[in-house]
Amino acid sequence: MSEPSARERIFRKIRASLDAKPGDGRSALAEARIAAHARHLTPARALLPPAQLRAEFTGYLTRGMASVIDVASAADVPAAVAGYLREHNRPARVRMGHDARLAGMPWAAASGLEVLTGRALPEDEVSLSYAVAAAAETGTLMLVSGPDNPVTLNFLPETHLVVLDAQTLVGPYEDAFAIVRTQLGAGVMPRTLNLISGPSRTSDIGGKTVMGAHGPRHLAVFVIG
Repeated sequence: MSEPSARERIFRKIRASLDAKPGDGRSALAEARIAAHARHLTPARALLPPAQLRAEFTGYLTRGMASVIDVASAADVPAAVAGYLREHNRPARVRMGHDARLAGMPWAAASGLEVLTGRALPEDEVSLSYAVAAAAETGTLMLVSGPDNPVTLNFLPETHLVVLDAQTLVGPYEDAFAIVRTQLGAGVMPRTLNLISGPSRTSDIGGKTVMGAHGPRHLAVFVIG
């Protein structure tokens, strides 16, 4: 008989510590809990009408030193991106993945803007992603990794631009995760689901804030609709 794998040895130790035995129903209970998608206590600020949720979302991000730009339609995104980069003196060169929603936007109409596709490279200074959903209760974006929106776009460039459809801006986290399940399918998760609530930052023991410590120094969110 072959030796148990490291994974099986770990599980054996966990089962022993819990005094778990075959047929004791623990697995069924765990599967039922996962399938139920039980909701936690929801803060009142996540139960506001849509217009107030949007204001809550914007407030969290702007207080966190991110920018939020409203655009009327997807066709307006390229011009808004070009305008943001000019206004903030950032390079007019953007790297994005193969997201069909981004690819369908009229990038050629944004004069002087260079758009590249693929995962982020060390020399890229500006990246563009499409968020799958957002939770207003903390001003948090949810980004699904994959060829459409490579995870390197979220962390490598100094400036991260994110497009969000206003219809996927909801109140609590539970509603945002429901959108993820709807788009990907029940029981399916990407390799990573990144939750982003602002530019990267950290503080030392003296309380001095340093931007861009573990990711982008700048975050701009373009909300469609």
